[in-house]
This record gives sequence, structure tokens and C-alpha cells, in this order.
Amino acid sequence: MAFSTKFIFVTGGVVSSLGKGLASAAIGALLESRGLTITLQKLDPYINVDPGTMNPFQHGEVFVTDDGAETDLDLGHYERFTHAKLGRNNNFTTGKIYDSVITKERRGDYLGGTVQVIPHITDEIKKSILLVAKGVDVVIVEVGGTIGDIESLPFQEAIRQFKSDVGKENVLYVHLTLVPYIAAAGEVKTKPTQHSVKELRSIGIQPDIFLCRTDRFLSKEIKAKIGLFCNVDLDQVITAKDVETIYEVPLVFHQEHLDDKIVELLNIWTRAPKLDEWERIVEKVKNPGFSVNIAIVGKYIHLRESYKSLNEALCHGGIANDCKVNLDFVDSETIDESSCHQRLEAADGILVPGGFGARGIEGKMNAIAFARKEKIPFFGICLGMQVGVVEYARNVAGMEWAHSAEFDEATPFPVIYLMREWFDYKSQRVQKRDTTSDKGGTMRLGAYPCVLKKDSLSYRAYGKKEISERHRHRYEFNNAFKEKLEQAGLIMSGTSPDGHLVEIVEIADHPWFLGCQFHPEFKSRPMNPHPLFVSFIAAALAYKNKRAAG
Repeated sequence: MAFSTKFIFVTGGVVSSLGKGLASAAIGALLESRGLTITLQKLDPYINVDPGTMNPFQHGEVFVTDDGAETDLDLGHYERFTHAKLGRNNNFTTGKIYDSVITKERRGDYLGGTVQVIPHITDEIKKSILLVAKGVDVVIVEVGGTIGDIESLPFQEAIRQFKSDVGKENVLYVHLTLVPYIAAAGEVKTKPTQHSVKELRSIGIQPDIFLCRTDRFLSKEIKAKIGLFCNVDLDQVITAKDVETIYEVPLVFHQEHLDDKIVELLNIWTRAPKLDEWERIVEKVKNPGFSVNIAIVGKYIHLRESYKSLNEALCHGGIANDCKVNLDFVDSETIDESSCHQRLEAADGILVPGGFGARGIEGKMNAIAFARKEKIPFFGICLGMQVGVVEYARNVAGMEWAHSAEFDEATPFPVIYLMREWFDYKSQRVQKRDTTSDKGGTMRLGAYPCVLKKDSLSYRAYGKKEISERHRHRYEFNNAFKEKLEQAGLIMSGTSPDGHLVEIVEIADHPWFLGCQFHPEFKSRPMNPHPLFVSFIAAALAYKNKRAAG
């Protein structure tokens, strides 16, 4: 079978968290800049079917695609750096692969044969890669984990076999490794890279290109040494230098001629790269004209990866406003009414993000009340919107014991509740759920349409009446209290087309107070910042200037 599509496999060695996801995304950006169509895929070695039920402290955020897939956070990098349209086939885990193989075995697809890692698991992995290959010039596949991990071995064996399956001229192996600088010795060390490559070659994979993660540009001598011991030419050793902003990575890689080497080794004809937009973005990030302080009041603040897309979306909002966005992460468990002023007085804007569980809820509510009373721009996302509704119901609408049924089933005013039946626009049928349903199967996930009220804050931000945004939540606004809350001044400015699901709430007598049920951060891009983040940062900048003027 002839293949016109090329495949790039990205692996990592020595230590985890070297940045395989960013490296893969940057490679995608460079190839797109040369006119190629690309897609990206993440192969994760953990046994969970997807990261949807994993604690953010362990795995970071869960990134949601338009089709409702709960995926690895690296897919967020892929979408922010490229124009690739990603979905559930762009992220496969060990759990997902084994689930498919076991289902086939139970169904009798293997005709009574013994089911084994080789060939059945490896064949399933290879099939998953081919699922995303149609219609693109290049598929970039990131293999999770670190070379030497036992969990990753089936994936590594599968990508080894893949070269024989599709032809060696169609496959490129890129290995990201660590070249540390040892201050006491005053030199960089290549031995960790040599050991990592030895491990990789022991399973039959010879890397074609090395991305050497380091804090300085590598000399020709060091590159030559790595090339000699790792069996590649000097120009196949690329410095993956630490940078001030992640959006500088494609520029550094291009400076090191990575894209030139990739198209040469894969024998692809392309145009010259166009990187002026990336240069503009980096210039905006490095040399902003203004700055604002945004307080993020959440409970996963001890692992910043928990809010990765959110952090980047705020940065994008800053780019659009020529503004540096300083993030102040505030533990919602430490905020009470008495400490709000001291902890949040320096904030030009307050954002309460999504999350699950009762821990830290009262702290989030105190922060929202402070933002509402002090007229500080407030942005509530998902749970942040829900808690905002509860706070407003309690302190403005006269429903003293209002709460979300998620946290207090006995509340007399369940302004947020578990909607037992709702119309799913994707499946075009009524969905049902209750508290006994599987955690992974009771949420509203993926893209849903929303209609905005004219003359609302959200309408002015988007500049249009109909939008589509991605969701990841279980509980909904309770329409039984809609009229009472509206009479008290809460505006339901965004709803589902049938008006049944409330998607956005606002307060009229406030400079910028908005809560949305969806996750706008998932659709923000450095070159196309999300309208709500652009508007929020603009409001924060206006608040800062007004406060400075006295």
C-alpha cells in the first residue's frame, strides 16, 4: 500500500516534563508555515481510558475538543499552535487501546486465537495512528512517557514497526532529551542523552533528529559529540533552548533549521516558511505597553498545569490589548470575608475558574462577592459561573440559603441543580442522567450552540448573536429560579437556542461581571484571542487606569 502522508514520531528521554507537547506543536506550526497540512496525535501510556476522571493535581487540566472528547492537555498546545481540527481520535491511551482489543476478543473477532501484546495491541495502536492520517501531508505523533518506562513499551514497539509498514521514506523519529548544564563543572553534559538513545536503540529505533533541551545554545563541538555517539550528523542535533514565552519555540527551532532538516529527511517540497505572525506575537508578549494584575481564585493552584489553557487564554487577551497579564493564584480555601480586601485589593480583575467538589466553594463565593461590591471586573467560568449565581441569589435576590445541589442537596433554593433530562444538540435526542450515573458519562461535553441577547456585554464582546462553545460540566442553572433572579437584576444573556439552558449570566450595574457555563479558554489562540478574554482584560486595564486616576 502506497502512502503519501508522512509521519513524525516524537519521543522523550532522561526525565519527564521536558516539553514534548510543545515541541510537537512547534513542529506543526513550522510545517504549516511552509504550506503543509498537518494533524497531531498524543499516545498516552496510562491505563485510564481518558483523563476525564483524573485529579488535576496528578495530570493537569483536561482539554475538551469540539466533539466532546476529554483529552490530554497537550492537545491544547496542538490547537493553539496550529490550525489542526482535533477530536477523540487525536488522543489514545493504553486504556482505550486495551478496551478496544478486549471488546474485539469478547466479540470473537480474533477467531479463538491467543490475544497478545504483539501483534494485537501493537496492531491496534498502528490502526489508531492511521485514523488521523487521511487528507493531511504530515501526522505528528507524540508518544507520552519517558524512554525506559515499562508502560510505554507497546507504543514504542508499534512506532518501530510503523516504519516498515509505511516505508522508511515516510517516517521520521524525533527524540527530545535533556542536556543539562552543571554549574560546578562549568559545562553541559551529554551523557544523559547518550544513555537515553542507547535505551531507544535497544528497542530498534534510531532517532533521526535530536531536540536537546537546555538553557543555552549548544556549540558545534557539543552537537558534534552528540552526533558522534548517537549516530547522526551534526545538523540533526537541534538546540531546544529555554525561552521567555512558549510562542518563541517555533522561532528558535527555525533558527536552528529544524524545519529545513525535517522536509529534507522526509523528501517534501514546500514553500519558504512564513513566520511574521509568530514574530509579531513574540514581540507583543515580550514588549507590552501596559500591564494588569488578575487574581485567579481556585483550588488547583499548586499545579499551574491545572489551568494551562486558562493561563494561555489570559495571555492572549493581553496580546490583543498590548498588555502583560500578571497572574496571582489565590487558594480559595484561604479566603474568607475578612481577608478578601487584603488578599484581592491589588487585583485589576478577578477570575474564578472551573472545578469539581465542595472544597474551597465558600472562598470562591467570598471573592465573587468582593468583586461584585467593589465593582472589580469579574469573570466566572463553569463552576465559577455557578458559584456566582449562588452568591447573587443569597446576597442580592434574598434567597439566604441558596446553594448548588451538588454541594447541598437539602437547600431550599437549588439555583444550580442536576438536570435529569436535556436536549443534546449533537445527538439530536433527549439525554438522561442522575447522581448514580458513571462519572465519565454524566457531563455535557464538547461544543454546543448559544444565542446571545443583543445589547448585552457578551454580545458586544463577540460581535454576533450566535456562538458555539465547549462544555465540561455536570450541573446546570435551575430555570425554576430564573424569574426571581432576573427581577433581582441578574441577566441571562446567553442561552441554548431553545432557551432552556442558561449559558451566560451578567449584572447590568457593574462595569464587567460575567459568568459562562462553558470553557472559552479551550478555543483561544495567540493569533485569534477569545473575545471574552479580550473584553475582560480590556475591562481590567480600564479599572486599573480609573483607580490610578483616583
